[in-house]
Amino acid sequence: MLNSTIMRYIILSVFLFGSYLGKAQTNLNDYKYIVVPKKFEDFNKENQYQTSTLIKHLFSKKGFTAVWEDKLPEDLAMNRCQALFVALRDKSSMFKTKTTIVLNDCNKQEIFATSEGNSKQKDYKLSYTEAITEAMKSFDGLQYKYNGKSEINEPITVSFKNDVKKLDEEQKTSVKPKNQDNSVVVQEATTERQTYKSIGPKESDYKKAEKSVPVVEQKTTREEQSFKTMEPVSTDIKKPEVEKAESKVLTTGVDITLYAQKLQNGFQLVDSTPKITMRIYNTSVQGYFIAQKESTSGILINKNGKWVFEYYEGDTLMSEEIDIKF
Repeated sequence: MLNSTIMRYIILSVFLFGSYLGKAQTNLNDYKYIVVPKKFEDFNKENQYQTSTLIKHLFSKKGFTAVWEDKLPEDLAMNRCQALFVALRDKSSMFKTKTTIVLNDCNKQEIFATSEGNSKQKDYKLSYTEAITEAMKSFDGLQYKYNGKSEINEPITVSFKNDVKKLDEEQKTSVKPKNQDNSVVVQEATTERQTYKSIGPKESDYKKAEKSVPVVEQKTTREEQSFKTMEPVSTDIKKPEVEKAESKVLTTGVDITLYAQKLQNGFQLVDSTPKITMRIYNTSVQGYFIAQKESTSGILINKNGKWVFEYYEGDTLMSEEIDIKF
């Protein structure tokens, strides 16, 4: 009876261990790189007791692509979630060295931890070498083979070759023509907005009266334009054409090109840094997105083949044209 109980315990232990190895195998196959730091958190110096070089060597020997933390490949620098990051858990005492190798993902979540390696060597270098080598035996039962999964959500690689304006072209456009009048202007040019408004005096379109000159009170604001005659006006005076009141819809031109990266429910738009500048979310209407740019909420719509971000700034409706590459 006792032998039967022991046998069932052994079989259960083997089954559970096999399940753990199978799950670990699947998780590790999802990652393309193993990133090794040159200095572990519990040590005072880089590669102390040659721990970093030893761990990198052992991972490479077991079929992993191990790289240094400060020398990432180009694709990994663009998407750090393709890698697992090595940490060394050190629980050593005065008489015994005890180490565990831990692998964390790009969100610092633990994906895999080895069994604890031990050594009673008095020399620290020999002791850590023996303990780490023993801990790394946890990878012996795993036949690692990268499955390419981490590249599915890899950020797009963008080329800005055709998007960069030549310096001499910019200088040409910035040269003021000789015959340009010296009007007073208010100019604003930022990433979010570009506006240009003349506040200089405007030329009057009144036609001089042949017999008498009327006294006219003129009022011109953003919301209202009016003319009030103070004296009788001769019939020979041409009535001025009143300009239409300025619209509260302020339109800005295209500033930069943004690149769309697919999300589960929309896209995130990145610039050349690459930095996420806006997130847009799908709606039931084609060509219409709910948009969030930092703390500003609005909509992104397609007008005549051009993408326009519209939002309110106080009581003013802002309309910002954006160049997006999907």
